[in-house]
Amino acid sequence: MSQLSDKGRRIREMFDGIAPRYDLLNRLLSLGIDRRWRTFAVARLQIPANGRVLDIATGTGDVALEVARQTPPSVRIVGEDFTQGMLVRGRDKIAASAYADRIDLVNAPCEAIPHPSDCFDGVTIAFGIRNVVDRPAGLREMCRVLKPGGRAVILEFSNPRSRVFREVYYFYFRRLLPFIGGLLSRRSAYQYLPDSVLEFPSQEQFCALMAEAGFVNIRHHDRTGGIVTVYVGEKPR
Repeated sequence: MSQLSDKGRRIREMFDGIAPRYDLLNRLLSLGIDRRWRTFAVARLQIPANGRVLDIATGTGDVALEVARQTPPSVRIVGEDFTQGMLVRGRDKIAASAYADRIDLVNAPCEAIPHPSDCFDGVTIAFGIRNVVDRPAGLREMCRVLKPGGRAVILEFSNPRSRVFREVYYFYFRRLLPFIGGLLSRRSAYQYLPDSVLEFPSQEQFCALMAEAGFVNIRHHDRTGGIVTVYVGEKPR
């Protein structure tokens, strides 16, 4: 795996630390809505029979498994993550699923994807682009490995546009979420989450970053009042 920056190493160590309770806290802290977000995001893909999909920041494999569920049996999926602890838990979860023979796991960062150019029909990343230290480089890599006409789907937290809803959301995100996360896992990790979301670019700014990385036909879909956004872009044909 390529050399990580100091910030990248800190983020990797943080996710290694919370990996044992990661799935539990995802379901608890999102009230289970995270499953619907992933289902919606994966449905934006257009994968042909015998196609290939790369799921970056795959974590414990939730999106990779959802891709397998929504695509023909001939589609192959590669789940990639730079955190070994997440991949260990993802390996066990995938092995126990009905899709074990269709999903392979790779340890690598988004900024240095270890695959040739023009080899995937679709690329996904859910709640991971926020943690990519060099986002422009990560987006360029995603575009590089897509086949011409291939589609990238990015699911990420965002900031609600409604002022009233935003205030309620921020109270939960800044106060309650770190407290609950700290009871069951590492409080520092669940303090990092709201901090990283608040500094993330707006929908319009992130779409501009995708365009600079080479994507075209870019659009975004806000979900659950703008708590999350699904970004879709294509590699030029």
